[in-house]
Amino acid sequence: MKGYKNIKNVCASLLAVLLLVSGSAAAYSGIVVNALTCKPIPGAFVTLGDSVVRTVQDGRFEISGQGTVLGLRAYGYRRREVPVGDLKADETLSLAPFKPKALYLSSYGAANTRLRESALDIIGKTDLNAIVIDVKSDRGMIAYKTDIPLATEIGAQKIITIKHIKRLMDDLHKEGIYTIARIVVFKDNVLALARPDLAVRTAGGAIWRDREGLAWTDPFSKRVWDYNIDIAVEAAKDGFDEIQFDYVRFPDAKGLVFSRSSTQESRVSAISGFLAEARKRLIPYNVFLSADIFGYVIWNRNDTGIGQNLKEMAQQVDYISPMLYPSGFQYGIPGYPNPVLHPHQIVYLSLRKAEERTGLPTVRFRPWLQAFRDYAFGGKPFGGEEIAAQINAAQTFGSDGWMLWNPRNVYTTAGLPPKSGLVTTLREGHLSNPGGIGTGICSRNTPVKVAQLAR
Repeated sequence: MKGYKNIKNVCASLLAVLLLVSGSAAAYSGIVVNALTCKPIPGAFVTLGDSVVRTVQDGRFEISGQGTVLGLRAYGYRRREVPVGDLKADETLSLAPFKPKALYLSSYGAANTRLRESALDIIGKTDLNAIVIDVKSDRGMIAYKTDIPLATEIGAQKIITIKHIKRLMDDLHKEGIYTIARIVVFKDNVLALARPDLAVRTAGGAIWRDREGLAWTDPFSKRVWDYNIDIAVEAAKDGFDEIQFDYVRFPDAKGLVFSRSSTQESRVSAISGFLAEARKRLIPYNVFLSADIFGYVIWNRNDTGIGQNLKEMAQQVDYISPMLYPSGFQYGIPGYPNPVLHPHQIVYLSLRKAEERTGLPTVRFRPWLQAFRDYAFGGKPFGGEEIAAQINAAQTFGSDGWMLWNPRNVYTTAGLPPKSGLVTTLREGHLSNPGGIGTGICSRNTPVKVAQLAR
């Protein structure tokens, strides 16, 4: 009987390959479980080519489509790919629990040996396990060589800071580091100036510029959407684990002219529509998708005049990343008029408000935290005490990790949690196949011990 089952599994794999070659869809089924507990994961995403399904309450899934790799991911877990040729009938597949704790590096910081090695050294000494890297910067420059024709045409490739992006991804992944591609969307000086037809304008017809003197592109423009999603798709192909859209909003200024009438309804529709289109096009690459939002978007009932609606955006992304820098809350929050004196309360209460307004589980949020000197309330330094208070707030809330922002990419270990040992190593994804495929620990439904998984 055992030999018959082995032959049956081999035949199933060969049939899947033949179906792919012939262009026909192949079908697969299985169950997705937690690699530490072997408990089923409901709501996990399973992808095959352009097809995507989610697991039901007992972790089971059925999917059909064309592709050579089955993609798996779930909120609060590492993503994973499994070649379809390795699958057996009704396979049990495991995902490792994971919460990204990240530092931000600009494209210059990622390319600069001193800044990059300093960040990696801090990651090695602390509980940090992720890096956010600028792929497209605040000024519209793309960090590495791209095959997107428009990027070359408009001059977004004039300065290449990261010479070998796939090599960098490989090096970071070998160290178990989760990688997040930050893509600044509608704030794009390069594209707006090279293509004035895509730029935001003043009432007088001139190209509008923000406080930094930088031009923006029209969030209603599908051409602008396509360009930024093309960049995201390339980043996914290059190996990033997550695509993070920043400045995915309208400018916070009045009296501007766009290609369509700017109302709250039209703005929210444009921002949510862009995210929905990005999510659709990224399906084949099994990457997580996140979006940065203003901190006050959590507290405001309208779109804050920028098209960011908490509930609408949350429907289109895996993670919402509010920028909860105390210095950014210039009007404070209820009960705390001077936010820099209360970093813990600002972060914790804002996240609680987001949870209350959306009804989403806490794991759907991952905040940006302040790791730079205050600029709005007297210039108070933000050192270890303030950073630790913010981290504690995020962890007490139960967010999917957190991210530290310092525009100069200068960080220390002050205030950061120390390495937490064996469990952290597992959660950082150092095991390529925790729990095994098919005949592994979880498929036998036996208790999982961390020591066994570590071996």
